[in-house]
Amino acid sequence: MAMSRRVERVAASIRREISELLITGIKDERVGLGMVSVTAVDVAGDLQHCKVFVSIFGSEEDRDQALAGLRAAAPYVKGELSRRLSMRRTPEVAFLLDRSLEKGTAVLGLLNQLGRQRQERGEVPPGSDDLDA
Repeated sequence: MAMSRRVERVAASIRREISELLITGIKDERVGLGMVSVTAVDVAGDLQHCKVFVSIFGSEEDRDQALAGLRAAAPYVKGELSRRLSMRRTPEVAFLLDRSLEKGTAVLGLLNQLGRQRQERGEVPPGSDDLDA
């Protein structure tokens, strides 16, 4: 149990430091093309590897470019983590695109569209969330 708490603590520290590096440290202009935010950090139990999930707001091309910039900056990020966090061994950093926000927005859009279609067809049952009832 203590090990998992330690891993969680390391993941939280890595997330905080990388979030700061996104603002102040990573100079690759590709990273600035999209609005990048760290959504999650998954650290392996042995602390050798960590997956950094990022959400990138922008066009598909901006997203691809920003992700390529982040991946190119991974050695720099690892070096900064090593300098900022006093760990015996700094994990290898892998950046992955988190599409969950995108998927959630798409699902909400579909639900709204379905609700409008049902309203237009008069299929909204009484007692539902329909404000016009």
